[in-house]
Amino acid sequence: VSTSHLQLAAFALGTIGWILCTISMGIVEWRVWHVDNTTVISSGIAWVGIWKVCFISYLYVSPGYREQFCHKFSGYDSFIPHEIYAAQGLLLIAMFMGLLGLAATIFALRNVYMGVTHKTLIAPFFLVGGFFYILAGLCVLIPVSWNFYSVTHNQSIAFPPSYYMPSSPAAQEAGAAIPVGIVAVILLLLSGTFSLSYRFPMITNTVTK
Repeated sequence: VSTSHLQLAAFALGTIGWILCTISMGIVEWRVWHVDNTTVISSGIAWVGIWKVCFISYLYVSPGYREQFCHKFSGYDSFIPHEIYAAQGLLLIAMFMGLLGLAATIFALRNVYMGVTHKTLIAPFFLVGGFFYILAGLCVLIPVSWNFYSVTHNQSIAFPPSYYMPSSPAAQEAGAAIPVGIVAVILLLLSGTFSLSYRFPMITNTVTK
């Protein structure tokens, strides 16, 4: 038990990182677009996520009320940029890898705290857990970095007319999903490093007369 404090911390950090990874997948605010034409996008702000695009409109509701309209992306939409496609796939892989890392770490910690002294039941599972944590962190890092690059370069998206979205915003900024994803990357990589640092203690047998 005294040799696995870092691995216990790795489990805690990995759990938080995995939760944040999952949250970033569901947040629609990956890119915040500021548009000049407020005929349909009444607030002048639209949120572009990896699964859908949303905006507030007063056009089809009574004055004084607002309604959020969302258009979900389809796997057959050719206008979706590569970084959004990559985010969809890599974040799903990251979520699965994170689960495998958590499962391996839980199994190893269970054996540690139950007093199991077999090296093959502890050390390899910490190493496997660390490997999956790092893979999950890298799978989150790629889409987060790629989409942040697209935001900073104000890249456009050729939305079809039915989306009521301009192809280019007046300006855009990183949404809440990107910093959440960055924190998830840091925690997952830290947890992976902690798990991989485990060294099985030398067990000495004492003989009493």
